[in-house]
Parts: sequence; structure tokens; C-alpha cells
Amino acid sequence: MNDEQLLRYSRHILLDEIGIEGQQRLVNARALIIGAGGLGSPAALYLASAGVGRITLADGDTVDLTNLQRQILHTHERIGELKARSGQVALRQINPEVRVDAIASRLAGEALAAQVADADVVLDCCDNFATRHAVNRACVSHRTPLVSGAAIRFAGQLAVFDSRQHGTPCYHCLFPEGEDVDEVRCSVMGVFAPLTGIIGAMQATEALKLIAGAGETTLGRLWLLDGLSMDWRSVKFGQDPSCPVCALGSVS
Repeated sequence: MNDEQLLRYSRHILLDEIGIEGQQRLVNARALIIGAGGLGSPAALYLASAGVGRITLADGDTVDLTNLQRQILHTHERIGELKARSGQVALRQINPEVRVDAIASRLAGEALAAQVADADVVLDCCDNFATRHAVNRACVSHRTPLVSGAAIRFAGQLAVFDSRQHGTPCYHCLFPEGEDVDEVRCSVMGVFAPLTGIIGAMQATEALKLIAGAGETTLGRLWLLDGLSMDWRSVKFGQDPSCPVCALGSVS
């Protein structure tokens, strides 16, 4: 790191759990963020300000007036622009030293696999189960840590998955694909604006810890937040031995 970086990241470097070595790992790292909306906005801002050297924002949507209630990457002036491009502008303004790549489409198939394989950590900030499961499969296949978040109405949740750790569960173990799960969207159900900030910031926290090697990750634990009472609770879960995605022998 140069002198300007040492000054910019000095408050991280002062932390024994991060220090110069941990900050250098952040500077050298690449994070993939799926979704530049309510969760992806705060997550991306914190990763950029913390100095993650390369951030890829993937989102095929455009900025809409209704987004501005909670999606803090975007501004009124950028209504109608692609969210990935709008986010790229915001992150460059926060930290011009960070390389920000914008993918203005929904990642799937080989394109998704290639991006996941090239990342040190993936943050799932999307809003649909099909994408979540596709991202999970790619992360398990390429042994890339995954930080998953969700928020609807006044409820938020967070879980971390790391298939580098033998015997740990994946997203499919927690929410099996194909089960009858109601697809709820904030466009119909609503969402409390600060809740997305809380969960998105926690996703950034877990991603930065994974990269820097600081503290403990919350593997095998689903964190649930009730925004009305501000009560946190956690639910432990393990690997499903019959999971077709991550169980022994299911991934080459």
C-alpha cells in the first residue's frame, strides 16, 4: 500500500484483528455483488470505502423513483439509468482507488459461473429464489464463500456459507429448491427502508471478515431480525446429507 492508502485505511489498520496484512488482503481482493438495490447499495458502499480492490456489481434493472426510498447507491438525477452503472458512479466517488466493474444484466449460466470463480467472496443481494439458488450452486462448485441477505416488510435475515469448510451447509440445505415457497417482493409487500441498510451492512461485515481473516464467520446459523421490536434471534442448521448441491460426492 502507498502512503495515501495507509492514511485512508488507518482506522482499519489500527485494529489488531485486521492490521496492515488484513487491509492488504482487502486491497487485493475481488467481491462480486449480485443486485445493486436495497441490500447491495449499503454492502457495496462499505466494501468500497473499506478498500476492497475490485468490486463487480451485477444488476440488469434501471433506477426507478420507488427505489430511492432505500437504495442509497442511486440518486434522483440517475433515475432511468442502469443500476449497475449508477452504482459504479457512486462507488468511484467514494473511493477512486477501487476498480468497479458494472454488469448491466442478470448473471446466469456460464457467465455467472465465470464471475463467481473469479471472486474471493460473493454477496447475494438479489430478490428472487431462482437467482439465489443459481448463485449458491456456482459458489459451491467453485468453493467461493457466499454471504446471503434478505429483507421484506420489517423482517431481515442473514446467513453465511463457505463450501471451503468441509461438512458445512449451503443455501439449498436451508431453503431447498423446488419446495413451495411464496415469492414475496417489496413492490407488493413493502419494506422498511433502514432495514435494508442494517442487513446490507451486515453482509459487508461478514464479507470483509472473510477476506481479512478477522473474527469468526456465522456458518450454520440463520440470523433473523424483527425490525419492529429490534429483536435478534438465530437458528442453527446443518448440512443436509441428501443435498444435491453440497452433500458429499455431489460436487466434483
